[in-house]
Amino acid sequence: MLWLLDQCPPDYRAYDGWRKHPIALAWLTGRHLEGQVVAMREAWREARVAIGPHVPPEALAEILLQIEAEGIRLLAASRSARLLHEALQGKVFAPRL
Repeated sequence: MLWLLDQCPPDYRAYDGWRKHPIALAWLTGRHLEGQVVAMREAWREARVAIGPHVPPEALAEILLQIEAEGIRLLAASRSARLLHEALQGKVFAPRL
């Protein structure tokens, strides 16, 4: 449950109902992470136009790489939250070789 809270804004820790019901927290965390993935995709698409003229070319390249890295991290966290939510609903996963 702490991992779920770590993926969300700090304010989420103030809501007792979400902490008492891990299935709700997992669902909300998944929604939050999905929104973050969308935001990173939009940032990557818009960065050249929005900030490109205001930073040196090497800085823009670095920023784009960091946006991409954060997007990859968020995708993995989103998938993990989704799988945890499914497990909390009782879904049984079969091991794959």
